[in-house]
Amino acid sequence: FGINTDENFVITTTNRKEITEDNFSKLIQDGVTLYLLQSVDQTLLSATKERIDFLPHYDTLVKSGMYEYYASEGQNPLPFALAELIDNSLSATAQNTGIRSIQLKLLFDESQGKPAVAVIDNGRGMTSKQLNNWAVYRLSKFTRQGDLESDHSGYVRPLPVPRSLNSDISYFGVGGKQAVFFVGHSTRMISKPAGAQDVHELVLSKEDF
Repeated sequence: FGINTDENFVITTTNRKEITEDNFSKLIQDGVTLYLLQSVDQTLLSATKERIDFLPHYDTLVKSGMYEYYASEGQNPLPFALAELIDNSLSATAQNTGIRSIQLKLLFDESQGKPAVAVIDNGRGMTSKQLNNWAVYRLSKFTRQGDLESDHSGYVRPLPVPRSLNSDISYFGVGGKQAVFFVGHSTRMISKPAGAQDVHELVLSKEDF
């Protein structure tokens, strides 16, 4: 790596967790992306890219048409898909100590790009690993491996209160990815974990697939 013997350096995960002798076996896994830095809080000089590879779950084939049950009740499925997207923000802001802000925007100004649905919140944010987990189709909040890096870390099913308030929509819903591709052809998630300095971005599109 071209490091001089008198230089200090650290190796970290993309979530800026330093690799040490104590956590090496827990954090180092096949395919993990690491940073070689002069210090844990060093500013990245350029954007880094990480490719997401996974073997689709069998439910991708046997349950890929789950959203159709919405229509079986004679209802418009679009509100359910939008509710699924808002559910991510409900979960992200559930532990906020201050103001809880969730915005749903419908963008139709084609001079700013293609029409889009934007959901914006001031929640806890997601690391690159959590975005990676979210991208894995049919890997629900109840079956994701490694709660430490799960996008619903320490998830506990809420008490039975009105479902629109308890961030439990996707328990019976179709899942964020199916909702995204029911509404449009691509998704872009931009997130900055609370207390972190790096911004993480995930792009999924039918064109890429």
